[in-house]
Amino acid sequence: MKKYRDLVLEMMKDPEESTEYLKSSLDDYFIDGNLEALLTAIKTVAKAQCGMTELSKKTSLNRQSLYKTLSKDGNPRIKTLWSVLNSLGYRLTLEPVIPFNRIRHVTQ
Repeated sequence: MKKYRDLVLEMMKDPEESTEYLKSSLDDYFIDGNLEALLTAIKTVAKAQCGMTELSKKTSLNRQSLYKTLSKDGNPRIKTLWSVLNSLGYRLTLEPVIPFNRIRHVTQ
């Protein structure tokens, strides 16, 4: 019988599953500020999709730095986070918290 962690890694090989997992983790981070959970999600997807050694090559960061960056105590710079996500085939995007038509009403 497979361990839970192995099943999760297997699921994260599917691009649609991993995308939804990362989106959900990012949404949760915006709600509760749990950076550890977000970094764990990124690390899980990285391990499933290409492995940390390959990610290290793609990002030009050494493996030790990647593990530290994505650890529970990690506090990645935006440049590092962008590099990791970009290497995994993702990008960060911005969207308004409230619709633009409501922004004018709120500020008046």
